[in-house]
Amino acid sequence: MNKDRCKSEKGAKELGEAADFLKAISEANRLKILCLLKNGDLCVCEIWRHLKLPQNLVSHHLKVLKDNRLVAAKKDGTKIIYYLKRENFKKQLALLERFV
Repeated sequence: MNKDRCKSEKGAKELGEAADFLKAISEANRLKILCLLKNGDLCVCEIWRHLKLPQNLVSHHLKVLKDNRLVAAKKDGTKIIYYLKRENFKKQLALLERFV
């Protein structure tokens, strides 16, 4: 690892991004959601049934994942379907790998 990366302004920004990524995935229910979405797109109603959690809590976790660009949503009639943003997830993993 390049020691200057940890000291530079750009490195500090990247460290912050890596820390935000780790915070987003550090909660067990969020990891479960990512695992479910790995197998295909799902609406909130399907996710909360699988997790046996209240819909508002699942929505909160989805918002955190969405804010960190790990999942995205699309409208399908009256339903909102969530899907994994694989490329962004891979970018976050590659960013993290620069530091560890």
